Amino acid sequence: MILLPDNLFYNTTAAGIIVIVNKHKPKDRKNKVLLINAGGEFEKGRPKNFIPDAAIQKIADAFHAGKDVERFIKLVPFEEIEKNDFNLSPSRYIETAQAVEHRDVQTLLDELAALDKLARTQDEELGKIFGQLGYKWGGHE
Repeated sequence: MILLPDNLFYNTTAAGIIVIVNKHKPKDRKNKVLLINAGGEFEKGRPKNFIPDAAIQKIADAFHAGKDVERFIKLVPFEEIEKNDFNLSPSRYIETAQAVEHRDVQTLLDELAALDKLARTQDEELGKIFGQLGYKWGGHE
């Protein structure tokens, strides 16, 4: 199953889906469904978006390889699909969001303090320069 990008087809802005049924799967794909989330593989077009040739090749190569690719492809066993009430939406199984980076709060506070100190120093320098030109600089308070 391949989830296509939004706004590819006339009369709808919804994403399309291609369903491929294969009774002669390789042994390692038996009792599994290959899901591809190709929703990000498009270029803006007028009036409709389109899938460029390079993206089509990427999708085809991924389909034939049949291996999990983070945020793009997942080979899902039937048992997992059954647990999810037979939901075959690729977005159900493939995480597409970028991983959130968590940083130490103290490190962030230290960086903010250093930036604040830099801003004050630059404001003082700007104040001197503008003062020499006869202007009053309000700067960073």
